[in-house]
Amino acid sequence: MKELLYEITHSTAYAYAGSVSVSHHLLRLAPRNFARQRCLQHELGIDPQPAATNWHIDYFGNIAHFITVECAHRQLTVTSRSQVAISPAFIPDVAETLAWQRVRKMCDGDHSGRALEAHEFTYASSLVPRSVDYADYARASFPADRPLLDAVVDLTRRISRDFKFDPKATSVATPLEEVFKQRRGVCQDFAHVQIACLRSLNLPARYVSGYLETDPPPGQPKLLGADASHAWTAFYCPGIGWIDVDPTNNCLPSMRHITVAWGRDFSDVSPVRGVLVGGGDHELNVAVDVIAKGPLPDGG
Repeated sequence: MKELLYEITHSTAYAYAGSVSVSHHLLRLAPRNFARQRCLQHELGIDPQPAATNWHIDYFGNIAHFITVECAHRQLTVTSRSQVAISPAFIPDVAETLAWQRVRKMCDGDHSGRALEAHEFTYASSLVPRSVDYADYARASFPADRPLLDAVVDLTRRISRDFKFDPKATSVATPLEEVFKQRRGVCQDFAHVQIACLRSLNLPARYVSGYLETDPPPGQPKLLGADASHAWTAFYCPGIGWIDVDPTNNCLPSMRHITVAWGRDFSDVSPVRGVLVGGGDHELNVAVDVIAKGPLPDGG
C-alpha cells in the first residue's frame, strides 16, 4: 500500500490577563521521522515574533524548539504546520510474539542495544508510578505463557471498556491514582494507566503523543479545528520492536495515527510549555486540523 499524505495544522493560543514582559517556551510539535513515517515539511509560526529560536534533538530523539519572546505581549499564538507521509504499521501475528514472562526476563537481563533502551521504560516516571494495584488489574490479561501481543491487546480492550472518556473529569495535574480510582479521564490518562500496568509487571512501555484523524458524524461536513492531539502507548517486543496500542479507541494504530514524540510520560513530550514574567491568569485555546490528502504519488 502506498504512503498516505497528511497535512496537519496545530494552533495554540494564549490570552493573558496582564502584560507578559518576557517568555521562554519549549515546543515539541514537529512530527518524528522513523521507519513508517516521514515528515516532509514542518514550519512554525509564532506571534509575536520571537527574539530567538533554537532547536535540538532531545534524549528520546524528539525534535524540540526553544523560543524566547522579549517584547511585551498579552497574547501568544504558536502555529505548527506539517506534511507527513504514513505507511501501514506492521502488526505481527500473535504467535510471532514471545510469552510475556520471557519478554520480561529478556528485557531485565539484556542491557545491550535496543533491549537497553527498552529496559529504561520499565521504571516509574514522574507521572506514572508502579504499584501492586496496577499489576493486579493487569494480571487478568496476563496468564502464564500468554503471547505478549495477545495479552497487551486484551489489556487495551479492558481499559477501553472499564474507563469512561470524560474530558471534564481530569486535568493535566490529576494524579494517576485518582484516574485509576474513578475510572474516568481522557487519552492522556488512559495511556498513563496502561503504561503503569505494563511497567508494574516489569514490561517496557512508553508514552506516544501525536494526532488522530477523526470522522465527522454521518452526513455532516468535517469542521475546521475539530481534530485533536492524541496520546497512546507503545510496548517493546524482542525481535520485532515497539508496537503501538491505543487504549482510548481499543485499536492498534496504523494509518490514522501520526506520531510527534515519545517519552516516559506526558511530561517528556508536552507540545508547548513555558516560563514567563507577568501575565497572571490566562485562557488557552487549541485547534487541530488533520487532513488526509490521499496516497502519496510515486517519488513523492
